Amino acid sequence: MRRLTKKKALTLVKELDAFPKVPESYVESTASGGTVSLIAFTLMAVLAFLEFFVYRDTWMKYEYEVDKDFSSKLRINVDITVAMRCQYIGADVLDLAENMVASDGLKYEPVNFELSPEKRLWHMTLLHIQERLRVEHALQDVLFKAAMKGAPPAEPQSEDSPTTLNACRIHGHLYVNKVAGNFHVTVGKSIPHPRGHAHLAALVSHDTNHMFQYFITIVPTKLNTYKVSAETHQYSVTERERVINHAAGSHGVSGIFMKYDINSLMVKVTEQHMPLWQFLVRLCGIIGGIFSTTGMLHGVIGFLVDVICCRFQMGIYKHLKVSQYHDL
Repeated sequence: MRRLTKKKALTLVKELDAFPKVPESYVESTASGGTVSLIAFTLMAVLAFLEFFVYRDTWMKYEYEVDKDFSSKLRINVDITVAMRCQYIGADVLDLAENMVASDGLKYEPVNFELSPEKRLWHMTLLHIQERLRVEHALQDVLFKAAMKGAPPAEPQSEDSPTTLNACRIHGHLYVNKVAGNFHVTVGKSIPHPRGHAHLAALVSHDTNHMFQYFITIVPTKLNTYKVSAETHQYSVTERERVINHAAGSHGVSGIFMKYDINSLMVKVTEQHMPLWQFLVRLCGIIGGIFSTTGMLHGVIGFLVDVICCRFQMGIYKHLKVSQYHDL
């Protein structure tokens, strides 16, 4: 009884076979079919090879959410060279709440304003990189993928003569609150004032006054890649320059003013990879699609060839039949 049950089950399974096997004696191999098969296998191999490279590649996914971190501090890295001596200028930060930020992290270093050939080449390289980033936006993804923790490349050092130290390099970092503020470098040192903010500039003489304004929008960014996970910031800058001339109605204070504002939205950048199951599905789609397409094309071309050949043979047959009729 068990053997009969197994035989019935096996017979039922065979009847449900959706892929019946054709005996080899019924299959006819042709040169055209072999050529189409060779082309199909070659195309499948090439597309599968290219699909493997697509599977290995990653892409960056951008998401936006509200920045809920208001208690942390924002680190501002500063490196500015001003064409004035260090004893005549001062730098500090005043935020939107009119709170003075301590500038203890800034250092004033006397330097030569004219760049050495090594420094000029270094700055030209940085400007070229920034220009390419503005044009080629896809390079940003490459930088995100290659992001590594560590200090940026150091600027080449050169020894300046003490007699040529006619400028001041202000460099270091500041920790400010995550609110809008104003970082400025003006003539004179800052002095505490109960009613506001002031710089002692009465004893400094200058012929021309210029105001350089930079409006900076800072966007918090959270970066998660396979190499690094970090919280950083992106920014955009709009610059403006004007001459201070009180007689002509152009009022203001000479100096460098960087007014920054922090965006309330955070950008989440995540590196993603194609799942294995999706790669297998795409691979099966390539193989099955090429098999089906080449099979249909081979059938259509074979049908057209048969029709043309049959008409040609029928035309020859009619010609022979008419000739035989005339002979009779």
